[in-house]
Amino acid sequence: MTAVELTRPPRLRPGSRIAVVAPSGPVVEERLQAGLDVLRGWHLDPVVTPQLVDRHQEFRYLAGEDETRARDFQRAWCDPTVDAVMCARGGYGAQRMVDLLDWNALRAAGPKVLIGYSDVTALHEAFAVRLGLATLYGPMASTLAFVKNATTQESLRTTLFEPEAAMTLGLPGARGLIPGRARGVTVGGCVSLLAADLATPHARPSAAGGLLILEDIGEEDYRLDRVLTQLLRAGWLDGVTGVALGSWLECGPYEERVRPVLHERLARLGVPVVENLGFGHCEASLTMPLGVPAVLDAERATLALEVPALT
Repeated sequence: MTAVELTRPPRLRPGSRIAVVAPSGPVVEERLQAGLDVLRGWHLDPVVTPQLVDRHQEFRYLAGEDETRARDFQRAWCDPTVDAVMCARGGYGAQRMVDLLDWNALRAAGPKVLIGYSDVTALHEAFAVRLGLATLYGPMASTLAFVKNATTQESLRTTLFEPEAAMTLGLPGARGLIPGRARGVTVGGCVSLLAADLATPHARPSAAGGLLILEDIGEEDYRLDRVLTQLLRAGWLDGVTGVALGSWLECGPYEERVRPVLHERLARLGVPVVENLGFGHCEASLTMPLGVPAVLDAERATLALEVPALT
C-alpha cells in the first residue's frame, strides 16, 4: 500500500460526543477523571464504559481481557451518537485486540475521529489499511501531558475544532537533521510498533510516498538501531519522501547516543529529516494528523499540511 491521501473525518463541534476507551494498558482513574474534565471544558460530551478502569486478571499490564477491550472499542466506534474515539492511554495491548474487531461494522459506522499515540500506532495503521481513514496521532485522555500541559491541550483542541488553524506543525527546538524539502502523505507513529506490525494482517507492505513521522520511548540506542534496521531490511522505508522525528524520552542521552543512530540509519534514505518537531512522548506534544498530504521543510523545521486534518 503506497501512502495515499485518506478520507478525513468531520471536525468536532460544541456538544459532540467523544468516547474514551482503553485498548491497551490499564488506566489511573484519578488521572482519567482529570482528562475527562478537560474535554468537558471544551464543551464536549465524554462518555466512558464501566470496563474502562478494568485490569486483566493475569496480565496486569492490560486493561482487561482482549475480547473486552475489543468489544468496548467497537461499541464506542459503532455508536451512532459518538463523533470521536479517544484512547485513554498507551502501554501495550492494542496488537492483541486489533484483529478481534469487526472491520465491516467499523466501516459501516462511517468516518469518525480516532485519537491516540504510542501503542495506538497499531490501530492507526489498521484504520489506514482497512478503512482508508485519516486519524490523529495525538494525546490520550489519562496521560500527564494531556492533563497538565497547555500546549498539548491546545494543539488537540485546535485540530478538533478549528483544523484550518493547525496547518503548520513544529515547536521551538525543531531543526533540520538532513537538509531538503519533500511532499508526501503523513504516515507512521511509534517506531517500535511500526516494526512489530510488519507482516501482520493489517500492515501496509511499504511506506512509499509517505512523509514518515517517528518517535518512541524507553528504547536504548541499540534497540532503536535494531527496529530501524528491521524496517530498512524489510524494504518498508523504501520510497518515503521525508522523515519528521518527535520525542525520544528515556532513550538515552539524545545528542550523544540517539541522534547519531537516527542520522546514520536514516541518511541512507536520501531524504530530508527534521528532528525535535515536538510530538509523541513529550510534555508539550503536537497532534499529528496521519493520512493527509503535507510538506516537510528541513530549513524551516516545519511540517505544513496541505489540507486541514478534519473536514
